[in-house]
Amino acid sequence: MIAPSRRVTPQESTLARQVLDTVLQQAVFHGASRIRVVRGWVAETGSLSPEGLSLHFAAHARGTRAEGARLLLNLIHVEARCRTCGRTYAPEHHLLCCPVCGSADGEQLGQTGMAITALEVD
Repeated sequence: MIAPSRRVTPQESTLARQVLDTVLQQAVFHGASRIRVVRGWVAETGSLSPEGLSLHFAAHARGTRAEGARLLLNLIHVEARCRTCGRTYAPEHHLLCCPVCGSADGEQLGQTGMAITALEVD
């Protein structure tokens, strides 16, 4: 459930719509009549949240073969490395600001964005 103070971004709505379009295409391609579960992951590196994406996915899925489908996204944590001092750290609030030296010149380590890894269909 989304906390009342959490802002849902238009980016989440757009991305949820793209996920829906992709899984609907896959369902047609594989002859599935209904999508039950969409599994994947989302990196904790931006303003995306599994809850916000699920909310928008459910809204966009109304009236489609994905209506009622659950979007189950694992949240993966992505560390960063400071290019100035070399320290590895967990970014706070999605900012690549080094907690040791204060440099904003950081690089994310690992995958970013999101991916769909499996569909459960009828």
